[in-house]
Amino acid sequence: MDLVSVEPLVLDLADALRAAGLHIATAESCTGGLIAAACTAVAGSSDWFERGFVTYSNAAKTELLGVGETLLRDHGAVSQPVALAMADGALRRAPVQRSVAVTGIAGPGGAVPGKPVGTVWLALGQRDDTGHIQLSAQRLQLAGDRSAVRQATLVAALTALRRSLP
Repeated sequence: MDLVSVEPLVLDLADALRAAGLHIATAESCTGGLIAAACTAVAGSSDWFERGFVTYSNAAKTELLGVGETLLRDHGAVSQPVALAMADGALRRAPVQRSVAVTGIAGPGGAVPGKPVGTVWLALGQRDDTGHIQLSAQRLQLAGDRSAVRQATLVAALTALRRSLP
């Protein structure tokens, strides 16, 4: 799967965001910017895509998104608390109403007990008109090689964003 094959997902997401008058930001670790690239590959994305944060290292997660060092140390980068903190950080650092964050183990290495290759945490953030932030996260266990895990994460992120919209 490549950016062309996810274009229908992006176009559907774009239509929903435009209709709702919303903008998004991405916070990516294991995908290294694939979500932002897919979004900005379509013409007119500046109507709804604001910015992407590629925070591959723990230091980047802390510096760019405000993810706490203690959180990273206690839970590891691939965890629900870190994914939620990434989504929250993107919302707080961008003038947007929605965010998506992903952190995972794409492989082939990096697996640890309880977190095999293909483990991905996907988090969504939503800010309402009063500034209240709601966060949610889900754990994915994806199959395949590094490329397959990253592509499946891309599709899951676009799909989750779309489902979160009216």
